Amino acid sequence: MLSHKDRNTDLAQEGSNRESVSYCRVVVKAGTTLLTHGSDRVNLQVMATLAEQLASLHSAEVGTLLVSSGAVAAGRHALGVSRGSRNVPFKQVLAAVGQGRLMHAYEQLFDRHQILVAQALLTRADFDDRLGYLNVRNTLLSLLELGVIPIINENDVVADDELSGQVFGDNDSLSALVANLVDADLLVLLGQVDGLHTADPNVDPGATLVRTVERLDDAVEAMGGRSWNDQGQGGMATKLDAARLATASGIDVVIASGLESDVITRLARGERIGTFFPSTATKMESRKRWMLSELSNSSEIVVDLGARRALVDGRGSLLPAGVVEVLGSFERGDIVSILDPARDRIAAGIVNYGRDDLAQIKGSQSDQIEQLVGHHYGDEAVHRNNMVVL
Repeated sequence: MLSHKDRNTDLAQEGSNRESVSYCRVVVKAGTTLLTHGSDRVNLQVMATLAEQLASLHSAEVGTLLVSSGAVAAGRHALGVSRGSRNVPFKQVLAAVGQGRLMHAYEQLFDRHQILVAQALLTRADFDDRLGYLNVRNTLLSLLELGVIPIINENDVVADDELSGQVFGDNDSLSALVANLVDADLLVLLGQVDGLHTADPNVDPGATLVRTVERLDDAVEAMGGRSWNDQGQGGMATKLDAARLATASGIDVVIASGLESDVITRLARGERIGTFFPSTATKMESRKRWMLSELSNSSEIVVDLGARRALVDGRGSLLPAGVVEVLGSFERGDIVSILDPARDRIAAGIVNYGRDDLAQIKGSQSDQIEQLVGHHYGDEAVHRNNMVVL
C-alpha cells in the first residue's frame, strides 16, 4: 500500500498531461435507480465506472465528493427480500445492513486507484444545528485537504423522514445542501434519465430534452411533474428543487444520465451534457448574503495589524494570537464580525470558540489552546474556509 505522500506524487505525475477542467470542487449524486441499473441490487460495474471517473477528477486536483444512495438496495439483496410496501422501520433495517456493504464496495473500487475514501452519514438536523453545520463542514473540507474522497449518504437508520418520502427525496436535496456546505462549483445529479424533458419521456414519445434552464419558473416546474420511481425516493421534481437551492448558492447544476460515457469527467471539463442549470449568483455573493444575514452586530472580534494583513492580503485564517479584544456574547458556531485596530469591519466568519473561551486564548499561540481552556476545536479562532472578507 502506498503512503498518502506517494499516492499524491503518482497522481501528480499522472495528471501532468491531463486535460484542463473547468471546476475546482464537484459534488456528484448517484441515485438508487442508477446504482441498481433496473435490478434489485447495486450494480458493481456502474459503481466501478463512477469510481474511475471520480478518480480522474481527483488526479486533476479537483475536490470531489460523492453523495451515494443504494444502502437499502444493498441491504435488501443481502437479506434476500423482495421489493414491496415494507414499513419505514424495516427499510431502516435494510439500510443498516446495506450501508456497510455499500461502503466496502466503494473502498475496494477506489483502492484500485490508490485513493482513500471516508464515510459521512448525515441527517437534516446536522444542517439545521449551528454546531452540527460547523462540524460537518470542517470535517468534509479537512478530508478534501487530505486527498480523501468523502462518500455521503443520509443516515437512514435514524432519519425516518427521508425513508417515508417526506423530506430529502433520494438524496437530491442532501446533495444540494452538501454542495452549498463545501462551496462546490458544480453539482451533478445522476440517474438513468438523460435530463429534464418537456414531458415525461416514458409516456410521451414527443418529449424533448431541455438543454439549458436559465430560470426555474412554473413552466419548468410543470415539466418536472411529481412522478416517483419504484426503488429510490427521488423524481425529477426533487432534482429541480435541488437545482433551485444550489444555483441560488452560486453552484452550477447538471441533471444527466450516469450511463452516459465519461459523463462526470466531460462535465467537469465544461462539456454540456443533459440539462444545465447555470448558477444565479456567484459563490462569494451567496456566501456574503448568508453570512451577513446571520450576523449579529453585537458580536465582534478585534484583531491586530498582523492579523489584518493575513486576512485581507494573505487570505489566511484568524489565529488566537492575532485577537486583541472580544466584544459581545456569542457561542461556538456563531457568525461574528472581525474588526481591524481602527474598528472597521474587514470580515465575518464562523467562530470555532465561544466568547469566554476566545477571551482566554486571545493573544496566545495555538498550541496553548487546550492548556488554557481544556479542549481543542482547532488551531484557528476562525478558519479561512468559514470566513468572508468584506
